[in-house]
Amino acid sequence: MTDKISERIPSAERREQILEAASRVFGERGYFGATTDQIAKAAGISQPYVVRMFGGKENLFVGVLTRSLDRLLVAFTDTIAQWKAEGSPAATDPGYPVGKNPEHGEIGRRLGLAYVNLIEDRGLLLSLMQAFSMGQDPSIGAKARGGFLTIYRLLREEAGFDPEEARGFLAEGMLLNTLLGLRLTDDYGKDDAATELIECTFRTKLQLVLEVQGDEGERA
Repeated sequence: MTDKISERIPSAERREQILEAASRVFGERGYFGATTDQIAKAAGISQPYVVRMFGGKENLFVGVLTRSLDRLLVAFTDTIAQWKAEGSPAATDPGYPVGKNPEHGEIGRRLGLAYVNLIEDRGLLLSLMQAFSMGQDPSIGAKARGGFLTIYRLLREEAGFDPEEARGFLAEGMLLNTLLGLRLTDDYGKDDAATELIECTFRTKLQLVLEVQGDEGERA
């Protein structure tokens, strides 16, 4: 797409187009392996146009991180609101224990499913994981820390988790990210340990995870 054509697209739409492409490229190649030129090609926009809008790779990654955190918080907030609207029902599946409170087991299950659903936005969860490993970067690290604590506060204040429940939920989310980052799904059905771990982690969303990771593997 040329700059002349892209100028006809509303600025907000162009920005989202670039961030979506950047999320995929950062997710596939990592922060240090990705370039603004690769991102521009993925977005169908010239590289100078991307730089003009974001000012460089670090600002672009911060934009991707902000987009990812916003989507995650919206998904969690909507899930909690729906749970409360239903009267905060208790857990019915003992396979999703969160602390000793059965109500928190149910909202933990729902939040977990909402989190897994986000992998359909390719690169989103992997970009978060990359950001969480870049705490030394003044801009990226500060944004990642702030986002992580915002999620923690949401679990404590809106979902009603106690500190141990919130810790357990966040730990399971990091495990999910680790399995995706390792592409451990490539060994699903081939290695007994990998298969067992994948099944008990992704549960009812296993097929979705296998399909999304399979599509990514075909494009690699």
